[in-house]
Amino acid sequence: MADKKLVCQDCEKEFDFTEREQEFYTEKGFQEPKRCPECRNARKQQKNQRASRY
Repeated sequence: MADKKLVCQDCEKEFDFTEREQEFYTEKGFQEPKRCPECRNARKQQKNQRASRY
């Protein structure tokens, strides 16, 4: 298994999906990420901010 180049669905920036990440995702039964790490982190922060309001 080699590293893959994926394109973020939010910012359309290309990012690496490393061999090690692929193994982890497969092991956990996850699908390939659709967002780059930066957009994933931004999305998590938004969710946490909304959750803390309640």
